[in-house]
Formats: sequence, structure tokens, C-alpha cells
Amino acid sequence: MTHATETDAGEPLVLDETFFEDPDRLYRELRAERPVARAVGPNGLPFWMITRYADARAALNDPRLAKDARRIPELLSRQESGPPARAIAESLVGHMLNADPPDHTRLRRLVGRAFTGRAIARLRPRIEQIAAGLADSMAAAGPEVDLLDEFAYPLPMTVICEILGVPEDRRDEFRGWSNTLLSDAGDDERAAAGTATAAYLAELVADKAAHPADDMLSEIVRAAEDGDSLSPGETTAMAFLLLVAGHETTVNLIGNGVLALLRAPDQLALLRAEPDRVPAAVEELLRYDGPVNLATFRFTTEPVEYSGTTIPADAFVLVSLIGANRDPDRWPAADRLDVGRDPSGHLAFGFGIHHCLGAPLARLEGEIAFRTLLSRFPDLAPAGAPGPHRISTLIHGRTRLPVRLGAPAAAGP
Repeated sequence: MTHATETDAGEPLVLDETFFEDPDRLYRELRAERPVARAVGPNGLPFWMITRYADARAALNDPRLAKDARRIPELLSRQESGPPARAIAESLVGHMLNADPPDHTRLRRLVGRAFTGRAIARLRPRIEQIAAGLADSMAAAGPEVDLLDEFAYPLPMTVICEILGVPEDRRDEFRGWSNTLLSDAGDDERAAAGTATAAYLAELVADKAAHPADDMLSEIVRAAEDGDSLSPGETTAMAFLLLVAGHETTVNLIGNGVLALLRAPDQLALLRAEPDRVPAAVEELLRYDGPVNLATFRFTTEPVEYSGTTIPADAFVLVSLIGANRDPDRWPAADRLDVGRDPSGHLAFGFGIHHCLGAPLARLEGEIAFRTLLSRFPDLAPAGAPGPHRISTLIHGRTRLPVRLGAPAAAGP
């Protein structure tokens, strides 16, 4: 199969393994020539893809592009091609990211009570402690390690599991389920991972209801406003969303960011010399090579037009976040990493009513991660080629990132 090319005029692009290894190549072509194009994902699902920044920003907040997951089986059954409709576990998909107002408004309001800025800021000392401990472990395991396995994965997974109160002995198991659900694995394998995840989270939610503790999931279970509260099924779905989104985005923010810096030695040197630039650099790293490729599914409730192309009603639409974030009409020299630029307005966390609720947490974890790595491993360098990209329309990240640590600096007090 060729690199995401059309076989005939009007035929959809095929997003194959070659595309995932270098999506920017296709996005550059599409932004210039066909900013709204038909495509087929690895699972055979046809959809429309939006790649320009202005279109992407508008589409992410367009009420004509709905997200109600309950309609997906019906829409799949209408497709002339692509995968057949299959049952979707409501206990995993019935969360706010797959809902439209007023359901979305209600769910986000209830869960947002546990995600206030003050609550996130209080996590800084604990996240710094976790990052320092992981750096100690890396130094002991060196001189060469897989940065994803040793640091980028365990940092956000430990944080989100502690926040939600997930026992330590189940975390690696959940990582396997998450990787399967977000991959191009077959239906049977994904169904098994979904069933196991749903069963475990339902059990965890029931335990928090019966034995509330000082954690965010217990707070979400207790959350109520004007007599309203989340049902057990809604709470299970929300726990799934928070666990997956709470670690997958940050894993790949760290992994993609470290790789980008290693490939831009001048930018890495600048951050080493001026570590106070790190918070702003996190924003540029999110813009330059963010953790989400194509935003989660939307579907048209009526014909919509972007850049002169009309998308029909009842069609799936995916917005390319990394494509939009490299749009030269929005940022000059957009394909160049520049930690000194103003990347405000990037779409790495989406836009509009579905803007990522956990963005402040991801930003805080990213800042602490890069500060820790820069200070503890001033000679950090590549140790061979990175692993291939994950085959996922959603997650943009590598499977491995081998690095050489060099001579670690002394740990802080």
C-alpha cells in the first residue's frame, strides 16, 4: 500500500503505516492542495480529514459536528464501506468527550469540581518527588535506558493513578489494556481489553462508593450539584477517560518533546542554559510535535463547508491537531522547533467546549519532567534510533526512545 495516496481522483486517502511514520509529509501536501480530504483509517473506517489551522479551530467548536457516541453504531451501519457496526461498551464511552450539550455541560460541570486550578497546583511537590525518584532509578539503570519505559510512562501513570486511587499492582495491567484499545489491534483483542477495563473500573468505582478515600475518584463519585450526580456507569466511563487521557497525553508530550530537543541541539542548549524557559518551551513542544494526531471522532448533523469543500450530513470527521499546529499560515517556519516563539493558540489540547480538562495537569507534569531531565542529565543524548510510531489515529508517539544518560548531575536535597 502506498503512502496515503489516492488510487483514483476522488478516492479516499489510505492512512497506512508509512503515513504514521511521517504524517507531516501528507499534512503539508493536504494543507496546500486539499485541506478537507476523504480518508480511510487503519480499521477501514472512512472519514473526512481537516488539516488547516483556521478550519481545525472552527471545526473543533462547531455545534454542527456532534460527538454523541450513542449514535455511532447507527452511523456505521449506514456506511457503504468500512467496518461493520459493533457494540461499544457504554461503560467506557459514556463520558463527556463523547457527549454534546446539555449532557456534556452537566458531566463536565460535575467532574470539573475535582480539577480546579488550586487542586492541580497542590500536586506539584508530589509530582516533583515522583520525577526525582524516577531520575534516581534511571541513573542506577544507565548508562543507556528507554526513556519511555523508565520515565515518560511511569511519571504520568503514577500521578493519575494516585490522584484517582488506583492500586499500584494494577497499573501495568491497565497500561496494556490502554495500549490495545488505542491501537489498530483486531476487534476481538480490543473487545477483550475493553471488557477487562470496564470490569475493573466498575469494581473500582463501586469500592470508592462504599469506602470513599482522599482521592479524586472518590470526590467524583461524591460529586453532586443541585441534586444531580453521576450514575455508576457515568462514573466508570469518566474514570476510563481520566486514566487514559491522564497518562497517554503526557507520556507522548515527554517522549516527543525529548526527541525533538535531542534533534535540535541549539534549542536543547538554550533550555539547559535558561531553565526558566521550560514552561513556555512546553507549549512550543506541544505545538511542534504534540501527543494527539487526529482528534476524537465527530460527525456532521448537516452538510458543512470548510475551505470550499462540503462535507455531507452523517459523515465522520477527524481534525488533525498536529497538521493544524504546523500550518505556516498560523506560525512562520512552523516546521522548525523554536522554544523562543509564542506558540499560544496551539490546538494540542483541542479547542472549545471539549478542550482537555486535564491540560493544566499535563502542563505541570511536562514542566516538571523537562526540568528534572535537564538538571539531572545534562549530557542526555540519543542511543540509537527511536522506535516506530504507534499505529493510532489518536495517539502520536513512539514505541521506544533509547537514550544515553552521560554523567548524571547530583540529585537535589
